[in-house]
Amino acid sequence: MSAYYLSHLDELESEAIFVIREVVAQFERPALLFSGGKDSIALAYLSRKAFYPARIPFPLVHIDTGHNFPETIAYRDWLVAELGVKLIVGSVQESIDKGRVKEETGFYASRNALQTVTLLDTIGQYKFDAAMGGARRDEEKARAKERFFSHRDEFGQWDPKNQRPELWNIFNGRKNPGEHFRVFPISNWTELDVWQYLQRENIPLPKLYFAHEREVIERDGVLLSTSPWLKLKPEEKPVVKRVRFRTCGDMPITGAVESDADTIEKIIQEIATSRRTERGTRADDRRSETSMEDRKRNGYF
Repeated sequence: MSAYYLSHLDELESEAIFVIREVVAQFERPALLFSGGKDSIALAYLSRKAFYPARIPFPLVHIDTGHNFPETIAYRDWLVAELGVKLIVGSVQESIDKGRVKEETGFYASRNALQTVTLLDTIGQYKFDAAMGGARRDEEKARAKERFFSHRDEFGQWDPKNQRPELWNIFNGRKNPGEHFRVFPISNWTELDVWQYLQRENIPLPKLYFAHEREVIERDGVLLSTSPWLKLKPEEKPVVKRVRFRTCGDMPITGAVESDADTIEKIIQEIATSRRTERGTRADDRRSETSMEDRKRNGYF
């Protein structure tokens, strides 16, 4: 009698789909936080597989800072049409215009931290009680402290020292009025797992992830794409390099890496030998040792 063995990708996929289905079973108004990056793309396709042939039963929520790569927005709009899913956009620019947040200034100005208020306002406006995200445990040290079901209080804040145990895949979604959960179905995946899954499933991706010619400047050891929102220092001179991006954040803070990897196969080989973490290319994560954890405590992704 032949035995059937699951590959590690099959096991990760099965676990993620189980978590996604649990969210729909336990919560009344779930949503999927969509950044346009590879992790949230994988999560969107996992969601389609979880409920196929029915449509995905929750909306995609994108917090638009106004400083996105054009390629990210173009891909987002294509994917929404491809999956036939509802898109809800929260605008950081609207939050600034309403006086909810204050625009940063200077050479290191970023709208990244401003997303938190816009996100919490969007969650409150649509009364979402669960917001799924594509965070992984290998992505950044604060991410590793999260549970699959990560409780947020009525102010959207996270307390890493007061989390619920998750034994035998039993997830506790009980909450009080005004509270909600962040849920991370691919918590046990690595960056390499995501790329191998995207390759196996033949999932289309934004062109940013593949090697291409781009005008960049080097700042503090990070290659940043020139854009209308990046204020250059007098000594910074743009040059054209062949680069790709490992993550799709805002243009002023998302670093590129020099690369000739123009296929997923080459990207997988590159990642397998890299000593630098994916978040190591994000300039905003260098502000302090606890920058990510501090933002997560206040309601960030």
